[in-house]
Amino acid sequence: MPEFCVTGGTGFIAAYLVQALLEKGHTVRTTVRNPGDVEKVGFLMELSGAKERLKILKADLLNEGSFDEAVSGVDGVFHTASPVLVPYDDNIQATLIDPCIKGALNVLNSCVKANVKRVVLTSSCSSIRYRDDEQQVSPLNESHWSDPEYCKRYNLWYAYAKTLAEKEAWKIAKESGMDLVVVNPSFVVGPLLAPQPTSTLLVILSIIKGLKGEYPNTTVGFVHIHDVVGAHLLAMEEPKASGRLVCSSTVAHWSQIIEMLQSQYPFYPYEKKCGGQEGDNNTHSMDTTKITALGFPAFKSLEQMFDDCIKSFQEKGFL
Repeated sequence: MPEFCVTGGTGFIAAYLVQALLEKGHTVRTTVRNPGDVEKVGFLMELSGAKERLKILKADLLNEGSFDEAVSGVDGVFHTASPVLVPYDDNIQATLIDPCIKGALNVLNSCVKANVKRVVLTSSCSSIRYRDDEQQVSPLNESHWSDPEYCKRYNLWYAYAKTLAEKEAWKIAKESGMDLVVVNPSFVVGPLLAPQPTSTLLVILSIIKGLKGEYPNTTVGFVHIHDVVGAHLLAMEEPKASGRLVCSSTVAHWSQIIEMLQSQYPFYPYEKKCGGQEGDNNTHSMDTTKITALGFPAFKSLEQMFDDCIKSFQEKGFL
């Protein structure tokens, strides 16, 4: 049975990936910053098969060589660890940009040293869709790239970091001959696996509870967490998978999402006011024919992903 490494095991995508790999009978290594933090990490050891086949190792995105041990001797690496949506702060370079870009370099350089057979990198649709001609070139596909200058102009720092990190990854792959496949998911939605909501789930929770004062002025693709995990497994297991793979279901504005949720769950105090941010609200669509051609099934609907998400918030007492 092949053995795999998943970086950043407590992340939304990574935790589900660890679960799926264990369910398939694989031995899994995952990295976290602090393996001793039982509150954060403990739920991974509760997963089925974890006691026998899961190793949790310490690694830090900013420390060169800290992934050497984790990736040495494994058959494949899923690099999903990356800061996601940090609240806007003054030191965006240290909290978001450096861990994203340097982290990708450090993990991939460790993979080159260990001669890992295939590496699957979690990038994002945000490294594809931020450009001045976005509306003209819709639907957007794997050949399109976000323009870092556009991202800087509109303070889209997450997209900026993801774009540069992915470009660096492709450079390393080209220079080293590494077999790299990149998954580009849109905004990930679905049920909670960790004890606390992380990243994208926190955004959804605050919009439903009306905690921020406004919802984002964003038109974005959404995708179910189970589809994202399925895309990562396909990217690793399918010999014909190569290059980038867009992983996205329906594109919608947050106002449409709130409307949809209000009709089903009318009793929450949703955000009423739309944010004023520009540059992130262009209508567009994402082309998923490449991943579909590899045999990927139909993407789950907006209704299903948000329904699964809200039900899990209710079950865990967050709503």
